[in-house]
Amino acid sequence: MKQQSLASKMTYGRAIPVERIVNQIGDRAQTNTQHYGKRPYGVGLLVGGVDEQGPHLFEFSPSGMTQEMLACAIGARSQMARTYLERHLEEFADCDRDELIKHALLALKESLAQDKELTIDNTSLGITGFTEKDGRRRVENFKLYDGPEISPLLEASLESTGGGEEAGGDAMETDS
Repeated sequence: MKQQSLASKMTYGRAIPVERIVNQIGDRAQTNTQHYGKRPYGVGLLVGGVDEQGPHLFEFSPSGMTQEMLACAIGARSQMARTYLERHLEEFADCDRDELIKHALLALKESLAQDKELTIDNTSLGITGFTEKDGRRRVENFKLYDGPEISPLLEASLESTGGGEEAGGDAMETDS
């Protein structure tokens, strides 16, 4: 991915679109399913990114299939997070960044076992998107909130839900 990104920057003077790089990964993984003696990749990915067309979230399956999603969760116990995201999907378009963060954390909380809570030890959140500055739309650098940095986000999320009756795993969403 890094080589393709650098080649695009050198050749065209711009970053490679997220969809193109994800499709290249999918094509490479898919060829392994067609040849005798090659094993398919055994991992699924959620690939999130921002390019000139806006924010994107892609689900990549080990067979090489890729599809763009509005919200998605993968991994163990992810079905409850997916259910939460599906129930609230129509709200996301009108949400600001803080509300999107709250929804992401609540989706994560849904995938936890009943006796578990979101803590700074078991929660990480990645955020990217656009910022408006001087009337220009700029891509914001990816920021990972982990450890003590996520504590204020967890507190704000749990306060707004009254301690949270909904329970959270592997979810990612992009800011639009």
